[in-house]
Amino acid sequence: MNLSRRHFLGSALALPAFSAKPGNEQPNIVLILADSVGAWMLPCYGNKEIRTPHIDRLAATGTRFLNHYAGAPIPAAGRTALLTGRFSGETTLDKFLPSAGYSCQTTTSAGEAAKFIDTQSSGKPFFLIAGFAPYQSAFDARYLEAYAKSKFDTFAQEPPARNAARNREMMGAALLTNLRRIAAATTAFDDEIGVLASTIAQKKVADRTLIIFTAPCGSLFGAHGLWGDGEASDPINMYDEVVNTPMIWTWAGRVPPMAVRPEMVSALDLVPTLCVLTGADLPGRDLVGRSYMSLVSGQPLPKKQPWKTTVIARYRSTAMARIERYKLIVRDEGKGPGELYDDKQDPHERVNQYDNPQFVTVKNTLRTAL
Repeated sequence: MNLSRRHFLGSALALPAFSAKPGNEQPNIVLILADSVGAWMLPCYGNKEIRTPHIDRLAATGTRFLNHYAGAPIPAAGRTALLTGRFSGETTLDKFLPSAGYSCQTTTSAGEAAKFIDTQSSGKPFFLIAGFAPYQSAFDARYLEAYAKSKFDTFAQEPPARNAARNREMMGAALLTNLRRIAAATTAFDDEIGVLASTIAQKKVADRTLIIFTAPCGSLFGAHGLWGDGEASDPINMYDEVVNTPMIWTWAGRVPPMAVRPEMVSALDLVPTLCVLTGADLPGRDLVGRSYMSLVSGQPLPKKQPWKTTVIARYRSTAMARIERYKLIVRDEGKGPGELYDDKQDPHERVNQYDNPQFVTVKNTLRTAL
């Protein structure tokens, strides 16, 4: 299943009226990281067969980025890009936000996250990284029962690809059963989001708490005959199911509700954005990204500083450059097999135009970006 990049453009051009409240106080920040949950899997991004009412509510009460891309196609490297602003880095957000006055914590369950929020005082802002691995966690059988009759007709159900490097056993005759488990795990995880949201409401800090929901990378789950992330294939893949990730900001009175941004945004932009928001010093001068506070707050960009049109992702010897219509993938600095897709004419990324002379200008432009 691969959604059109223009699917929500109409709503993006009709942003609701919004006026930020006065004041520059630092918000509490809850950053929810959901390993392997691609944008394509969520109802608020167009999925019709998986149920995630709590994430849907975050999207309805906040701003959703349609074209948000991971910095890498696997969870660990994707998380590094999100939290350091670099393709490889060590100084994560929770390490330098204390200097801006934040109490910081990282948790791996809704229970741990709720406990941390409950213990925070009103006099000091907090920054919480709530990390989840939905497809590596156990869940109650009732979630599976809810999908017992689901056929997942809109999902790609293909035989294992020739270049599948692992998880071939998850497809074929076992595919439908495994898709039901993935859907159940996603809904179970969504209930964890509900616990977090309820804790914030009960603590009565919703009006000064920013919730950010995103993922280090997504997963294929049968698309292209592959199961897993970028390492599901040999060579490593950068299909949109893996690198197009959700990004939702919710903050009552400060972030426009029911809004969609169509710009090309990278996971590498999160660190500079949160530095602008919190007043924290940037961790060095060689960050790859740019703050998108103007986008998320619904404010116009300076005329002389238009938003970028290209996002980049890297992992080992594989690199991707993506603009709205085209995607280029190069390996070993061009020495390995390359890929070029026209995502307007070929949204499922089936036809590789890398060696097509009609696309040489596009290919060279994107190579320059890399």
